[in-house]
Amino acid sequence: MIIQKVRIDRFMLSKNKIKFITRLKQKKHRENEGLFIAEGVKVINELLDSNFKLHELYTTKSFNSNANFDDSEKEYLIVESELKKISCLATPNVALALFQIPKASPVSNNKLIVALDAVRDPGNLGTIIRLCDWFGVSDLVCNYETVDAYNSKVIQATMGSITRVNITYLDLPSFLQNIDVNIYGAFMDGDVIYENKLPNKGVLVLGNESNGISNAVEKLISKRLSIPRFGDLKKTESLNVATATAILLSEFRRG
Repeated sequence: MIIQKVRIDRFMLSKNKIKFITRLKQKKHRENEGLFIAEGVKVINELLDSNFKLHELYTTKSFNSNANFDDSEKEYLIVESELKKISCLATPNVALALFQIPKASPVSNNKLIVALDAVRDPGNLGTIIRLCDWFGVSDLVCNYETVDAYNSKVIQATMGSITRVNITYLDLPSFLQNIDVNIYGAFMDGDVIYENKLPNKGVLVLGNESNGISNAVEKLISKRLSIPRFGDLKKTESLNVATATAILLSEFRRG
């Protein structure tokens, strides 16, 4: 059922409120306030329809929600010029909301886990979160050098999948040393993935876009995997980390 909210009064954004919201574009302020920015009706609806807690919603017109949205006192009607001042997008998308950053749940070692070693690009992280959601990977662990999952660009790229993936930031070498499952790593010179029978649990590690998996993490890898090149010239240097994640997860699930 579509729930349509109608506000007669318009909320005037103060300079302090604009400053408060725009500061959330920076990681340190997101951590201090425990809040992150989400934009667009689709993304906001996904978040509203999850366990994520809404802090405030700003919209240029009555917000149509197909989610269980009953916090009309947290909805504020603003004009487009004000939305532009607080938006992270070049072209603001009708609505912007602030949500509380959830606490990560304990990581389960009885399933397949994806681990990221210093993945820096927000678009790559957002896509990897969507891929985890698509392939049924409930736990994504990241070292502290990986881009913040609550960066607004990451949130946009996940298209709501962030609500269904448990994301934990931790000391990756320490985590891998203390987990009792096989640890697989993506390398250019690993065993061809299509020639390996893969389990339904373990840890799949993917590395930095430029430098790959770090030496400290590489020492803990029990199985090196690679995706072979099939082109005649074989001159392509490497795959995008999100693309590689899609291929590897597909093979893990197929196996």
